[in-house]
Amino acid sequence: MKGTLEITGDKTADMLLNSDGTALLIGMLLDQQVPMEWAFKGPQTLMDRLGDLDANAVAAMPVDDFVAVCADKPAIHRFPASMGKRVHALCTVIAEQYEGDGANVWADVTSGRDLAKRLEALPGFGKEKTKIFVALLAKRFGVQPEGWESEAGPFADPTPRSVADIDSPAALAEVREWKRAQKAAGKTKQQ
Repeated sequence: MKGTLEITGDKTADMLLNSDGTALLIGMLLDQQVPMEWAFKGPQTLMDRLGDLDANAVAAMPVDDFVAVCADKPAIHRFPASMGKRVHALCTVIAEQYEGDGANVWADVTSGRDLAKRLEALPGFGKEKTKIFVALLAKRFGVQPEGWESEAGPFADPTPRSVADIDSPAALAEVREWKRAQKAAGKTKQQ
């Protein structure tokens, strides 16, 4: 797995996201109610604290022990307990259904619909997060099963509207500016 995502401002954290499917899924899961950089740096923070970012090992940990790791300062999220539980649940699904490797979620998909269905079944992945992640995989990782554009919806277009469009600090600034303009106009990311 090799991607072109550059979002955290930390080369090591970005390299982890671009090479590890579990890390990428965790970063996307954490991307709500916190700045994108903080969310996507979460996997590296967990790796630093745990020594490895192994979904099987996380799934085998008692939930409360894992939540304590997430809540250590600096916390991985604004809501470390609830998000820690979601990350644990995500790792449990990855361990049980995808041989402990997050990249297996998309490794053998046959269509964009198949990919979206797999993502929507993951803890914490609703409709919009799924659309964004489908676009992220297509734009930054070259995972483009037939029909991915319709599953990604507006996130498939070239408008710099989400993490799927970030491959540099300048692109991050463009996405931020676009989101500010949308908010000022009373519009959402999908409009």
